[in-house]
Amino acid sequence: MRSSIPAPLAAGALLLAACSSSGRPVEINPQDQMVGTRWNATLATPAGLAGVTQIKGTAWMAADPREPARTEASVEIRNAVPGGEHPWHVHVGQCGSNGQILGDAKAYSPLLVGGDGKASAMAELALALPRTGQYHINVHASRNNMGTIIACGNLAPPIR
Repeated sequence: MRSSIPAPLAAGALLLAACSSSGRPVEINPQDQMVGTRWNATLATPAGLAGVTQIKGTAWMAADPREPARTEASVEIRNAVPGGEHPWHVHVGQCGSNGQILGDAKAYSPLLVGGDGKASAMAELALALPRTGQYHINVHASRNNMGTIIACGNLAPPIR
């Protein structure tokens, strides 16, 4: 019997299942053939700051194509205050968990917001792309206010 669920809808359902908040770490079987190659996130301002700021963005991490023992991470934000400088990091765990920074904190150059409210940055981490676990990206208010997270997004693993 053939399924009546269109392929894009089925893929979306798989992605939602991968992003579930079951609290269990994501595990990727190294023997599985990967369809995607990046962990992806959609960033948004946490609910506690809603109304104060509404930053949106995207982020990802993937194996460095030039050096598989390294990981690249990227973040882009929009609707930020022009002229702002915001530290960002990939963290272990999910948004709000205060997990440790993945890799060396010095590898992450801050987001420098342009006059259009947009910023982007890349980091090269001296570690292989994680195949299991939970990760998220935090964008901090400033160097002097690292405790305030102005945008966060949970990284969904590559689709198998």
